[in-house]
Amino acid sequence: MSDNFITLRAPRRPSLRVGTALMSLIALAALSACNRTTEAPPPEIRPARVMTIDKLASSGTVAFTGTVQAQTEINQSFRVDGRMIERTVDIGDSVRPGQLIARLDPQNEESGLQAARAQQAAARAQLVEARNNHVRMRDLVAESAVSRAQFDQAEALLKTAEAQIEAAQAQVNLAQNRLSYTRLVSDVSGVVTARGPQPGEIVSAGRMIIQVAREGARDAVFDVPGQTKDVMPKSPQITVSMSNDPKITANGKVREVAPRADAVTGTFAVRVRLIDPPAAMRLGSTVTGRIQLDAVAGVQIPSAALVRAEGKAAVWVVEPKANTVSLRTITVRSSDASTVQVASGLSAGDIIVTAGVQALRPGQKVRLLETKS
Repeated sequence: MSDNFITLRAPRRPSLRVGTALMSLIALAALSACNRTTEAPPPEIRPARVMTIDKLASSGTVAFTGTVQAQTEINQSFRVDGRMIERTVDIGDSVRPGQLIARLDPQNEESGLQAARAQQAAARAQLVEARNNHVRMRDLVAESAVSRAQFDQAEALLKTAEAQIEAAQAQVNLAQNRLSYTRLVSDVSGVVTARGPQPGEIVSAGRMIIQVAREGARDAVFDVPGQTKDVMPKSPQITVSMSNDPKITANGKVREVAPRADAVTGTFAVRVRLIDPPAAMRLGSTVTGRIQLDAVAGVQIPSAALVRAEGKAAVWVVEPKANTVSLRTITVRSSDASTVQVASGLSAGDIIVTAGVQALRPGQKVRLLETKS
């Protein structure tokens, strides 16, 4: 008897070469995909119009932009508090002395006047009684019918009654004044430039109801940087012209220079009295003042080159080798509609961008369109 044997064979493995080729194809595909996803776009190069600062300019004239204001502005307000029931003028209206401006509800003051007059009537009655008693006592003391002490007491009561009459009259006068204070009447001539609360509101004594610019002298008010203020002569020659029509001009004289700089802008308010200003220089008009200085060193650039960075004036400066831009803070001496006088921050040879400044960012590459001095 013979034994039967069954031979089992293991499954054939894939060829090593086939596996290697497959892995290579997968790696090439992954590498191609990575190359496609990591390709970065070329950096954007913006065209920029520029100018080169080739020298520091000296100019004896600086210009500032300001407004025409009244030399004196007065706040009109009530002397008593109460509910305002009427205001008869508004911004831009002209007022004259004695003109009614506003009224308060007079009910409380009328009641106070009635009470004061009632007290005055009572004091008068007491005075009549005290006088009659004093006359009687004077006759009786002459006849020795009453003692001298009783006559002295009657005389003291008469003096007290007379004093009460004076006090009552003072209270009546005070109540009448308070009643008259419920009517706000202008005491100056001028134009209303501002208004306060509306009718129906409760107002306190002294609160501004309207502001009146007095007629007469007018000032041109300018905000002047400290560098210019320090080099201004004592009596500079100032020419003031309308910003929208430079042909309309007037001479001016510095009347007042603020001793303290503005907390936000760092400039000093300079008030220039206008000498015989033309009618076109009305209150609120925008004007340009030009001041003649002995010598002012600085740089003049177009106003289009100016930007604001963290609340300060700045310009875009081009790095010549890399053609990239960066912000640089500058100090402005003066400015008008087309030019800016730079006191510090720029040097000879600096290249600044003069157009398209709002579209730039730090490190932006630029292509110089034109370089001019």
